[in-house]
Amino acid sequence: MVDMFCEARVLMEQAQTCRVTGRVIEVTGLTVVAEGLAMPVGSLCRIERRAGEPIAAQIVGALGDRAILMTLHEPLGVAVRDRVTSRAGLQYVAVGRRMLGCVLDGLGRPIDGPTDFVVEGHYPVFCDAPRPLTREPITRAMPTGVRAIDALHTVGGGQRLGIFAGTGVGKSVLMGMIARYTAADVTVVALVGERGREVGDFLRKDLGEEGRRRCVLVVSTSDESPVLRVRAGFTATAVAEYFRDLGKDVLLLMDSTTRMAMAQRQIGLAAGEPPTTKGYPPSVFSLLPKLLERSGRTSRGSITGLYTVLVEGDDLAEPIADAIRGVLDGHVWLSRDLANRGHYPAVAVLESISRVMVDVVDEEHQAAASTVRRVLAVWHDIEDLVNVGAYAAGANVEFDVAVGMKPAIDEFLRQTMTERADYRATRDRLTELAGRIQALRGRLASQRGQSAMKLAS
Repeated sequence: MVDMFCEARVLMEQAQTCRVTGRVIEVTGLTVVAEGLAMPVGSLCRIERRAGEPIAAQIVGALGDRAILMTLHEPLGVAVRDRVTSRAGLQYVAVGRRMLGCVLDGLGRPIDGPTDFVVEGHYPVFCDAPRPLTREPITRAMPTGVRAIDALHTVGGGQRLGIFAGTGVGKSVLMGMIARYTAADVTVVALVGERGREVGDFLRKDLGEEGRRRCVLVVSTSDESPVLRVRAGFTATAVAEYFRDLGKDVLLLMDSTTRMAMAQRQIGLAAGEPPTTKGYPPSVFSLLPKLLERSGRTSRGSITGLYTVLVEGDDLAEPIADAIRGVLDGHVWLSRDLANRGHYPAVAVLESISRVMVDVVDEEHQAAASTVRRVLAVWHDIEDLVNVGAYAAGANVEFDVAVGMKPAIDEFLRQTMTERADYRATRDRLTELAGRIQALRGRLASQRGQSAMKLAS
């Protein structure tokens, strides 16, 4: 009860006590310039068109006494001298425990599912990340239901992990599997900049009824305003923070963070920012940590963030991918080569890493994962020799182990979309696989030693 009154007091203190108005003086593309609109950057406004219904806009910059706005829809019909009125100084999203199964738009308004859920609070769309010393250590694993990740790149509750891949390699399918099979209490999914067709496909095919029952979906498609696409990512994070503060372990899936960064690039350039790194203005690189740092574990609950990153040209050195990788606690790289071979999920084990795995698994699990990774590293070195027929068995024990165990490892890592991988069963299979590798290594080493003794005699 006290918390409810505290929240109401904060809302009243931050509420706008008078309506601010201005006039449109310039319209260029999606950008509208108004004068007399003394409002902070990020505020929502309404442009009252003389040739149509009012449309919403957001202040994205200020130049002297002029405000630069971007409309949330096409600014058709907006003309000079149209009146602009403020809507709110700060933005909040309505939240409630019964919103599970709901689909929200970029502004946090329900558009499908339980649209009449009981509102139990309002969470700010834009806020600061938890302070560093308030973050709890990550000590427990968060099973994803995907064997390749749970076994070799175990995710911790409160970790932030990036899923990096080019187009058409299986990011959305992997997200759907994780959303259905995760051990998290609540899943929040943000689809930013996706094709409209893929939203329905994700709900029906990838997420399914099982996943949707404990999921909140936030959608802003590629044809919507860049303002809405950016807000969708922050709206989803605010919803995740609400369930975290209820004591839940929340899984936040965002697809894709790259398209959100591209939307911010449009906003920054329209506001007059100079393009710096490959056409991206500075606001893009300041926006990313503000979003990504809001995930994590606190004394109340945790938000485990999985952010997909669309890598242009499969180049990990691309500026957005590089900036995101520097903020996150690990990354999973999806290989186009594996996808072309029909190996799904196409997780490239050697190129992926979880920086908190050592803190959330026991020594036996860690040792087994290291054994498998070692075999895959050796196979990577000799694969070309094997493919061209230049490999000679018996020359090197590690080479022989890699050739003998590679099919078994591939079978372990493959998983169909409809297969749920139990975390304990995954761990047991990994341990058994590592034991087979060690047994084969010992047997081959013994045979080689006996052959050497015979030659010496």
